[in-house]
Amino acid sequence: MFALSSVIQHFTLVILFSFCLAQADQTRADQTGYISLDLERISERNILPRNWRLMVHAGTADLGVVSEGSEHVLHIKCKESSFSIERKAYVDSAEYPYISWTWKALKIPAHGDVRVRDRNDQALQVLVAFENRKVISYVWDANAPEGTISDESTGWPFNLAVKVIVVRSGHADTGKWITQTRNINKDYKALFNEQPPHITGIRIQTNTQYTKDSAEGMIKGIIFRRALSAAVP
Repeated sequence: MFALSSVIQHFTLVILFSFCLAQADQTRADQTGYISLDLERISERNILPRNWRLMVHAGTADLGVVSEGSEHVLHIKCKESSFSIERKAYVDSAEYPYISWTWKALKIPAHGDVRVRDRNDQALQVLVAFENRKVISYVWDANAPEGTISDESTGWPFNLAVKVIVVRSGHADTGKWITQTRNINKDYKALFNEQPPHITGIRIQTNTQYTKDSAEGMIKGIIFRRALSAAVP
């Protein structure tokens, strides 16, 4: 784990994440029917995951890749901060319509609520960016019920359409590994009323700067699948 301070403002996240849309490269598809985004660390001295980069939007980042058995797991701690890691991932969402990941919330900002602007903090978020500057954000929220949808779109000069879906809610499952699976095509069509283009980037984010609280969580196993039956070792 390491700490890094920054004076980057929270709102710059839309500029930084748009880098993924503009600079995306081809992500290799596995013949077995899935694409796995590895969280293996770059080296023993640099514990950020390979091919991912850190963005600090407010406060101080505290994160690192740790080993859990044979797996690489991203461990995040957040105190009155907002930061993320992101990577390019050029994926045909028609060919790979499913995304899954496994996460574990260890501490959730108690008053976080995606529905309230000045309490919009979550311990764990997974964002998927598309090549047309549209983004779906999947969040684990403390108070908003599962299925809650909110709009965090920004106009000029950023012009990003951002839709947020609460896929896990409350404190009952803290301390447990939970696997989430979403049909990206279905979600995109429901949110934006159009066919989805290619995916160009993935972001993992944590926020506690609004509630002045702290959060802690872990995430692993981010995978795109052709079908739910695609076996992953």
